Amino acid sequence: MFPTIGDLIFYLFHIRVGFPIQTLGFFMALAFLFAYIVFTSEFKRYEANGKISAFKRKVIVGKPASATEMIINFLPGFLFGFKLFGAVFNYAIFAANPRAYILSFQGNLTAGILIGGAFAFWIYNDRKKFALPKPQTTEYTVHPYQLMGLIVFSVGFFGFIGAKLFDIVEHFGRLRYDPLGTIFSANGFAYYGGLIFGALTYLYIGHRHDMKLVHLADIGSPGMMLAYGIGRIGCQLSGDGDWGKVNMYLKSSMLNWLPDWMWSFTYPHNAINYGMPISGCIGNYCNQLANPVYPTPFYEATLCIGMFLLMWAFRKRIVTPGFMFFLYLVLNGTERFLIEQIRINPVYHFFGLPFTQAGLIGFLMLLGGLIGFATFIIKHRTQQHKHLPVL
Repeated sequence: MFPTIGDLIFYLFHIRVGFPIQTLGFFMALAFLFAYIVFTSEFKRYEANGKISAFKRKVIVGKPASATEMIINFLPGFLFGFKLFGAVFNYAIFAANPRAYILSFQGNLTAGILIGGAFAFWIYNDRKKFALPKPQTTEYTVHPYQLMGLIVFSVGFFGFIGAKLFDIVEHFGRLRYDPLGTIFSANGFAYYGGLIFGALTYLYIGHRHDMKLVHLADIGSPGMMLAYGIGRIGCQLSGDGDWGKVNMYLKSSMLNWLPDWMWSFTYPHNAINYGMPISGCIGNYCNQLANPVYPTPFYEATLCIGMFLLMWAFRKRIVTPGFMFFLYLVLNGTERFLIEQIRINPVYHFFGLPFTQAGLIGFLMLLGGLIGFATFIIKHRTQQHKHLPVL
């Protein structure tokens, strides 16, 4: 596997890149980038179709920077300097486990304060240059797609919290024995926790700006599907632990055209150093699984990117509000429910029926989508019945 992008580049081009950019983090960033592009495109299309509209925003110009604005600018500068210079001056610690370092309290406090202060001074000085003796209120037009910067930041922040919370709930027994280690662990993030918290944040921002929830759900569906597929590429390439159950079955002769790793894989050099030591390997990431497993991240990446392409190809033909969202629920819910049958996750029981957290959420998504489509059919037949001629 390729725990860092440098490992992947070396495998493909035999060029050694020293800075350890984590493969999973890189593909998560790509997922946000491509989701941003897809969301923006759909926002523009829906505005052109008249389903959503621009709005007016008032702003006061000519006033000095407030303490709140300076603090807001200070914080990202502080984090940037704290972590970046901490990584530079403690490179060995950072390189050993970049994700754990980034999510830890380690860093360079002096650099954080200096760069945070520079960010705060920048906004103070910029406002001072355009200050007026008497600040004025002006109004300007904001198009929905221009909210994407706020949406991406907010969805990322609250999605991160949701992913962590859902993982804590899923492994609640571990929380009782090691609460701090569980909460602040660099590992352990549940996709559906991030999806639910992120989706609610996105819907809240759109609703605050007078956009209908049904249109927001339709706009976001293709982007969410694509982002999930790209994120799963990162899971597969890095070997982050989101693999399937042990698969000791022989590959069917019908599948001989598939590479063996697509059927059963040991994830050598995986990013979480799980499994047995690899003979002759020296350094970090020198483990592989004792028994091969189903490469479920590869299956999910293939399915979700394929389903995104399907949704994208037919998006302009879908005109009924809510249809795209219910299609997303059915496709993603079905995919995840089926994948959970061969994935390793904590299993719960309800009246003797086994289920996993993600499997249950996937089933509820599938059920919600089917109910939505059934509602469309009933509504369509009712309207047809009303227009039948009276004999």
